[in-house]
Amino acid sequence: MGCAAVLWGAILLACSCGPGPPRVGAAPLLAATYVLDDANGLGREFDGIGAVSGGGATSRLLVNYPEPYRSEILDYLFKPNFGASLHILKVEIGGDAQSTDGTEPSHMHYENDENYFRGYEWWLMKEAKKRNPKIKLIGLPWAFPGWIGKGENWPYDYPDITAYYIVSWILGAKQYHDLDIDYIGIWNERAFSSKYIKVLRHSLDRLGLWNVGIIAADGDWSISNEMIVDPYLNEAIEVVGAHYPGTKTVQNAILTGKKLWSSEDYSTFNNDVGAGCWARILNQNYVNGNMTATIAWNLVASYYEELPFGRCALMTAQEPWSGHYKVESPVWITAHTTQFTQPGWSYLQVDGHLEGGGSFVALTDGLGNLTIIIETMSHNHSKCIRPPLPNFNVVPQRATFYLRGSFYMVQTLQVWHSRLDFESGNSSLFQQLHPLRVWRGRFSLDLDVDEVYTLTTLKTGWKCGYPEPPPPQPFPSIYSDDFNIRNPPFSEAPNFADQTGVFEYFVNASDPGDHVFTLRQVVVQRPITWVSDADQTISVIGNFKWVNMTVTCDIYIEKPRDGGVFIAGRVDNGGIYVRDSKGVFFWVFADGTYRVTSDLAGKEILMKGLAGVRDNAWHTLTLNIQGNSASGLLNGYPLWENVTISKPGNGWAALGTRSFEFAQFDNFHIEAC
Repeated sequence: MGCAAVLWGAILLACSCGPGPPRVGAAPLLAATYVLDDANGLGREFDGIGAVSGGGATSRLLVNYPEPYRSEILDYLFKPNFGASLHILKVEIGGDAQSTDGTEPSHMHYENDENYFRGYEWWLMKEAKKRNPKIKLIGLPWAFPGWIGKGENWPYDYPDITAYYIVSWILGAKQYHDLDIDYIGIWNERAFSSKYIKVLRHSLDRLGLWNVGIIAADGDWSISNEMIVDPYLNEAIEVVGAHYPGTKTVQNAILTGKKLWSSEDYSTFNNDVGAGCWARILNQNYVNGNMTATIAWNLVASYYEELPFGRCALMTAQEPWSGHYKVESPVWITAHTTQFTQPGWSYLQVDGHLEGGGSFVALTDGLGNLTIIIETMSHNHSKCIRPPLPNFNVVPQRATFYLRGSFYMVQTLQVWHSRLDFESGNSSLFQQLHPLRVWRGRFSLDLDVDEVYTLTTLKTGWKCGYPEPPPPQPFPSIYSDDFNIRNPPFSEAPNFADQTGVFEYFVNASDPGDHVFTLRQVVVQRPITWVSDADQTISVIGNFKWVNMTVTCDIYIEKPRDGGVFIAGRVDNGGIYVRDSKGVFFWVFADGTYRVTSDLAGKEILMKGLAGVRDNAWHTLTLNIQGNSASGLLNGYPLWENVTISKPGNGWAALGTRSFEFAQFDNFHIEAC
């Protein structure tokens, strides 16, 4: 895309320049005045706008994008003065368990195991830092490997062990990736332990990690009740972080004297209503709740859309096979704040509520620069997924601002504008308008409903883009993976989305034949879970709309006696609902039997019998589903056939194991329609 120049007293180079100055036309319904003054001091320090990768597996498909599209997506998210220009990246510390849309691998599957190259969060943090060296990094666990709890689904019985595990992740980030982690969390949206928090702080300090701040407790504000009566706990915590606070805080949180953050928010479908939600809370989290950072779940929708909370992200990139992605409207709403502020700026002391509804914030770098962000989102066009939004009204209005103190001499403000158009669907996003003249410290704006304005002394705003990516395409109807890669760039095979357990590339050194490079399920103990993981492991792949399919895979049961594996088709569920997955599941077991079930739990049996399969030997399974009938082959010969399938009528292909056990897979092949 080309860049245009605007002439307004001087030539200002900019992109996407709009048609004219803010409207000051016919008298609106309501007029009010607002004063911006730093003479009596400033408000709280601004800590930034960010997003979450994880919680879970939300960036799973991003890593498989071909270039240049993968780099373009990353630029839109992290490159300063380009797109979302995020200040903060928060990632999941993988715990081998389901954490919303999949599992993320732990750096320590087992007590004597350390590997700081699993998963993709290390890579993502490095890519973010490459684009913005000042970006703040946060790590937070949703789940933990089972060995930490020593058989209990609880991470706090042995706080020294849990602290060792978390500190190891921080040290590994530095040692292996040269990443400095700025903040660490406790346990996402679950109970906190004051004792554990103090042990973690002591462990960090003992190793010289004083600069790593603790955020707690990533749930509601209730930890503040303990902080105000426990000075040691209060001292250990740097940020009180709440999730989905509805722009409100509580008095005890303020009394802690700590930074207050909305450490997870948004979680809303990324259409224009999602953009309205995001615009409203970015301002009002501070105006109503004194929160100085807001972090969106999630960063980029890079997971199969039919998993829970599909497209609840700032942008969408869920088709690595086609290269298609979409820069959604929340990206440009983010830019209204992030391109014209930086962590370390300060809010001005203002009420922030507009008389006609909506809000504004004003920030300064203390060096004469001023940025004002105004939003007039209406109730029905700014509902977030949670919490429920009380009714309110927004009307067209004229806002007159008086600049006082060090801002009185400001003569010109750059203007960036978005209007969400819910009638025609022709929204205008992050357009630069003509600069606004300030006359003796005074200017006026006519504000319509569902608008965002940024008025700033900075001339750094930019909206240039890349050429349109390729058009969307469904997942290939014929797909194969033999896993024959000696030095894979990532630990997981492309497009497989683990929903319970972890499936990793594996070098089978004991096999001299065709199965040296395989895919292996590696979680052998039930993790300390965040949700109700399945009792079986499963990884899904493909097109959720598939009806008829043939799935073939070589399988290797490692667990004697009661081990087992499956391949499946028409799998209809995943994520936090994985326990309830239905489909057509073809199981074989180490005791020589087989089963066909219509559920992952293995309770709804459609067919069973003897197969002659044994452990520690390779076998080939084939599942064929056509219409209302299914059949299965073992090693190329029919084992069962003409099993009637009533539902589900469509879904993913999948593979997995009977329990948390080692097993291997090779030469995976699908033909589907």
